[in-house]
Amino acid sequence: MIDIKFLREQPDAVKENIRKKFQEEKLPLVDQVIALDAKVRKAKQEGDDLRALRNKISKEIGMLMGQGRKEEAEAKKAEVAAGAKKLEELEAEEAELQEKITKIMMSIPNIIDPSVPIGKDDSENVELERFGEPVTPDFEVPYHADILEKINGLDKDSAGRTSGNGFYYLMGDAARIHSAMISYARDFMIDKGFTYCIPPFMIRSSVVNGVMSFAEMDAMMYKIEGEDLFLIGTSEHSMIGKFKGQIVNEKSLPITMTSYSPCFRKEVGSHGIEERGVYRVHQFEKQEMIVLCKPEDSMEWYNKMWSYTVEFFRSLDIPVRTLECCSGDLADLKVKSCDVEAWSPRQQKYFEVGSCSTLGDAQARRLGIRTKGENGTYYVHTLNNTVLASPRGLIAFLENNVNADGSIRIPKALRPYMGGKELVVPAAK
Repeated sequence: MIDIKFLREQPDAVKENIRKKFQEEKLPLVDQVIALDAKVRKAKQEGDDLRALRNKISKEIGMLMGQGRKEEAEAKKAEVAAGAKKLEELEAEEAELQEKITKIMMSIPNIIDPSVPIGKDDSENVELERFGEPVTPDFEVPYHADILEKINGLDKDSAGRTSGNGFYYLMGDAARIHSAMISYARDFMIDKGFTYCIPPFMIRSSVVNGVMSFAEMDAMMYKIEGEDLFLIGTSEHSMIGKFKGQIVNEKSLPITMTSYSPCFRKEVGSHGIEERGVYRVHQFEKQEMIVLCKPEDSMEWYNKMWSYTVEFFRSLDIPVRTLECCSGDLADLKVKSCDVEAWSPRQQKYFEVGSCSTLGDAQARRLGIRTKGENGTYYVHTLNNTVLASPRGLIAFLENNVNADGSIRIPKALRPYMGGKELVVPAAK
């Protein structure tokens, strides 16, 4: 949510930003907010005038009572009572108008960074840099479900009976590799100086509304029936929510946290061969990172954060690239975002394994997360980035470390989490 003062003073800039995001249907919202804001300010001014008059008359009543002029004092009291009723009406009007403004403002997209490429959708995202040479082995790389099945590592049939489509059992060495990657990701981020956190896996609607757009919420999140709770789709939501309504100590900035959590998403629209595997599922596990920092430091942290994900995947012998998200592909709260994509030797292309975003003060403004410095109180900036989301990260690992005989190499960085194993071999038939 952008600052209403900025919208009031620079409506054309807000409209141009909406055009850059190809959301022309939202252009009238800017004028609606300006009109409603004018009414709020008028009601507020009238209310302030009435309060000042009430204070003035109250003093006059005291003076008149002191002089024994009771009739005149009673007349003044009647005037105060009439003013009080009018003030009550104005306060109700102001609250109603403010609620309308807030609702509209939450639909107006955040101001994107000038460096963001302009494009309608993800087909116009821009490759930035590649890390590691994409390798195509001299044998056909199997589909990841087949790699897992060869080591007796995947059971979707049983999961279908217990939970339905989009769920899975990871078994044996497959489950161990998955857990090893998560544990390694945790320690990797702790070594970068981030505080480890296991957050709540359910959050209230006030937090959901603070961290994401309504459209994202409807498409992603599962609601707990009969309660004001949602299953988290990603742990940065509950980590950011930790600071809701707080004034954090400026000396504590930047606040850097990394968290483990299961994640739950509706993932509507999964089709084709990917339904047989674990690429698009309703439940997965994730190691995430967030940063709360001063506005002037947010871009520096943005570049550090995505580079950590690149470093993590390269340590597992997985080639990756970074892809800049264009304006039309950015969620409304985001200022700038890039994806980290892993090389798929089977598909001969890259696919997303992580996403890094800076949201400016949009989340902090919605949630009321501020800090106080020499120049007064201001909103912090928030950022988030995926270290590892598995099983998607597991797929990248398998495809880039499988051998022709179906065995799986364990890179050096992961061996301490695998009991020293250097190789996982197919199960005996």
